[in-house]
Amino acid sequence: MSTKRALRVAALLVVLGVAVLTLKDKLPDPATIAATIASANPWWLLLAAAAEMTSLRHFALQQRRLLAGFGVRMSVPRAVAVTFTRSAISFSLPAGSAMSAGFAFRQFRTAGASRRTAGAVAVLSSVLSGVALILMYGAVVLIPRGGATGNADTLVLVLGLLVIASVVFGLDFLLSRAGAPSGPPAGDHADEEERPGPRPGLIERGKASAGRIVADLRRLPPRSWVLSLVHATVNWGLDFACLAATAAAFGIDVSPALLATVYLTVQLVRQVPISPGGIGVVEVALLAGLVSAGAEHGPAAAAMLVYRLLSCWIIIPLGALTYATLRRRKTPASQPAPRHPTPVA
Repeated sequence: MSTKRALRVAALLVVLGVAVLTLKDKLPDPATIAATIASANPWWLLLAAAAEMTSLRHFALQQRRLLAGFGVRMSVPRAVAVTFTRSAISFSLPAGSAMSAGFAFRQFRTAGASRRTAGAVAVLSSVLSGVALILMYGAVVLIPRGGATGNADTLVLVLGLLVIASVVFGLDFLLSRAGAPSGPPAGDHADEEERPGPRPGLIERGKASAGRIVADLRRLPPRSWVLSLVHATVNWGLDFACLAATAAAFGIDVSPALLATVYLTVQLVRQVPISPGGIGVVEVALLAGLVSAGAEHGPAAAAMLVYRLLSCWIIIPLGALTYATLRRRKTPASQPAPRHPTPVA
């Protein structure tokens, strides 16, 4: 085992050990959790599942919109299949995030993107997702805190976000049919060759990378990166809506603002690459957050398990199925991209 991997495993064990010592007297027994899950409101669970699946669709639409801005066509079903597959890779494999990005890069190439375009889309997708998460942090800070409010506010929140998602999807569809993209076609992005000479230092590479990101954003039509940012924001919002609906299914009466604070804290913890998909770490952090927000131990554990089932665990087998579909439909990566692609942006 490499030193880096050993340190990650040790860090994971330390985090889990501290969490178990902290929560050992607060964790309900398995029978209580099973009984709580059996008593869940099925309509709330249905809303939670709809929110999470719609969230994943908007993550797919974000990448598709960026590709469209560079003149690369990818159908919605294929973009969704790529999203499920790369999510499954990220959740289940060591160094899953890097492997997921590599898989997406190859799929973008298969769609007809040049190496420069495929790399730009992969980087810009991550950057815009990060910006969208920061916007969510800002919004939560501005929302006044309150006590328990019942399920009415949660229902308005979840349904409102689903309606917004439908409107954004419709806008994306209309723009796709409106005309040719104003950005350069995929074939005009020549792959950059590595220049001979000494390898630049870390600071120089960082500046060059930031310069490329800015240059790629400038090449994109404004509507492409703006709509991509909207898709990313909807993606995060609906993932939170999944948690809110799941909490409501088990009768957890916490204000949406307080629950959003718990959600964003968990997302911050998730960025620490200790385990694939944050498995183990996210569960402990979410359980602790729900309990600290005032939830009973049994409902908090049940909500945590169902939310993670919908947002992580079930994605792994679904991703395996979509990967098989992509393999059957795969086209040669060397196929030249059309000089005048079908208008999609």
